[in-house]
Amino acid sequence: MIRYPNGKVYTPASPKEKARTVKESTYSNRGMTLEEDLNESNQYYLSHDIAVVHKKPTPVQIVNVDYPKRSAAVIKEAYFKQASTTDYNGVYRGKYLDFEAKETKNKTSFPLQNFHEHQIHHMKQVVKQQGIAFVILMFTAAEEIYLLKAEDLFPYWEKMKQDGRKSIPKKDVEEKGFLIRYGFHPRIDYIKIIDKLYF
Repeated sequence: MIRYPNGKVYTPASPKEKARTVKESTYSNRGMTLEEDLNESNQYYLSHDIAVVHKKPTPVQIVNVDYPKRSAAVIKEAYFKQASTTDYNGVYRGKYLDFEAKETKNKTSFPLQNFHEHQIHHMKQVVKQQGIAFVILMFTAAEEIYLLKAEDLFPYWEKMKQDGRKSIPKKDVEEKGFLIRYGFHPRIDYIKIIDKLYF
């Protein structure tokens, strides 16, 4: 049994739900998720000596383990620890990179509830230290992926905290963000945008 930090039991999706999720999240009939595409892109960057970027593992605290055999330990109970900062980090051309990747089915806006306070705080700290922080936002219905600088995300977060709008209008993402064309190798070439913005 795995539990969230609030004690709620984690229930994995059934095979039927997983199949539906995969079907809903496919685009261009590739069947890949945003995370898989980013991981593949990062592997391409690494193998071609372009950048070193990795997905951070989700921290889990194991509470109860059953040892039916010495060679086959079974985790019976574990808790997701509070998510640690953002999804990805690494180094490119001597600069620290840090970013979060999110998807939405919403056609007209990107919900800010997809982010967490600690993630925004972390990105602010990265920017303060002159690192490069950004978010990759995917609108699954339109099959569009955007890179939005963290500095452009912060004002929307602050407005939401002051009882303002709880989402970023898609037109704002289109104006302030940078459309990432879907490619073959790498699939999501966000480094090309980083080059334009910072180098």
